Order: sequence, then C-alpha cells, then structure tokens
Amino acid sequence: MRCPFCQNEDTQVKDSRPTEDGAAIRRRRQCDKCGSRFTTFERVQLRDLVVLKRSGRRVPFDRDKLARSLSIALRKRPIEQDQIEQMISGIVRKLESQGESEVNSETIGEMVMEALAVLDPVAYVRYASVYRDFREASDFADFIEEAGRPKGKS
Repeated sequence: MRCPFCQNEDTQVKDSRPTEDGAAIRRRRQCDKCGSRFTTFERVQLRDLVVLKRSGRRVPFDRDKLARSLSIALRKRPIEQDQIEQMISGIVRKLESQGESEVNSETIGEMVMEALAVLDPVAYVRYASVYRDFREASDFADFIEEAGRPKGKS
C-alpha cells in the first residue's frame, strides 16, 4: 500500500481489526520511509457497479463520493462516524444484492434519503435540498410539509 504522504510503496501493517459492523477490515499502517501512520479499509466487493446518471452517462460507482455527500449533509450533527459507515455499507450491500451491475443515480439518491430520514431529520432535509434541487425557501417548506404527511395521503 502506497503511503499517502510520501508515496513510498513500502508500508507495514501495525494493527488489523474488523469494523463494528464486520463489513470491513480496518488496518493501521506505518510508512517505512517517513514514519507516517494512516488507516486503510478492506471490503468485500461483490460486483463492479456502474451508475447511470440522469444525463445518460455511465460512471463507476464511487463509495467515497457517497461518503462525501453524506458527510456534507451530516456536518455538525450528533452522528458517530461508525453510524455513517454502517449506513454506507448497508446501501452498498443493497445495491450489490439487487443483482444488477447498472443502477440509476435516482435509486441511490432514494436509498440515501430513506436512510437519512431514519438517522437524522436535519441531514435528511439538507440532502434533499441538493438532491431535489431546491431553488427557494418555499421549496424547503413544501418538502418539510410533505415529509410530515403520512404516506399515501395528499
């Protein structure tokens, strides 16, 4: 594993342990050259997923991009990093177990919305504001009113 600080290719694993949800192995590494320490995660990947964007483009699924968008929505919220990792792992497992190697970006967005609705209502609205492309304050009010309404009622 290449050192992210000095790009040296010789690093040593100092500690390995499973993550809390057991979906990955967390490894603490140290660079032989500069002495820096860093963490890597090893996960099982069932299949290579491709995301079909609204524009029609196809791009490889990027777990880190999902994590970044969630960290923005969850910024300054009282949510532990382990809870976020479990949510991401759950979404990825659902996507991989669907049996399709190609998934619509809308499907991913809806899975994230469902998970955030349960985890944190503020992050849910934050994510929705970007995902649903809110343009003005009334969009927030309409969304919050709709979210509070029981399913199937208008």
